[in-house]
Amino acid sequence: MREPVPVPESFSTVPPRIKFTHPGAKGRCTEWLSHMIGLYPAAQELACVCIGTDRSTGDSLGPLVGSQLEKMAPPHMHIYGTLDEPVHAVNLRSTLSQMHNELNNPRVIAVDACLGQLSSVGWIQVGNGPLRPGAGVNKDLPEVGQVHVTGIVNVAGFMEYFVLQNTRLSVVMKMANIISSAILAIARITGSNEKSVSDR
Repeated sequence: MREPVPVPESFSTVPPRIKFTHPGAKGRCTEWLSHMIGLYPAAQELACVCIGTDRSTGDSLGPLVGSQLEKMAPPHMHIYGTLDEPVHAVNLRSTLSQMHNELNNPRVIAVDACLGQLSSVGWIQVGNGPLRPGAGVNKDLPEVGQVHVTGIVNVAGFMEYFVLQNTRLSVVMKMANIISSAILAIARITGSNEKSVSDR
């Protein structure tokens, strides 16, 4: 994994977040992602690992983002985790191994759903550092990415699997639209920057 430059205090303590209903949600997420991905040395390839499953409404945030990105991703961006081919607890390790075999030390953005407090449902968080999937349901899974995006889809604390199954699809879809749009914007920016460097 690539080592980051020192992180500004405001980003290292509390990950920035915004409600999906905020009119500036896409722009803010793009801005935060751009800053954080820029902390890592430039690479020709960008990967997005979208974790979750299409068998659970709440946990489908990652695969929804992956499927949307897959339709529009530029050539230098590689998507792992879609509705057709989800990345989840069973195949996460093998997927990460596949990614490292296929790509040459890419910058990696991880996406996943999570549970939180009632007042936090519907918030999108952008964090510097790896994602720790499964931590909320006591699963021991490998860390993913240098930068991560999580969507708080429902309330934690009681019968988490049941809660994920009974999450509103409308909320998850709208959050997925914002996250995928922000990541796609970053992919286009990084692609333009790499092309500018190669043309010199």
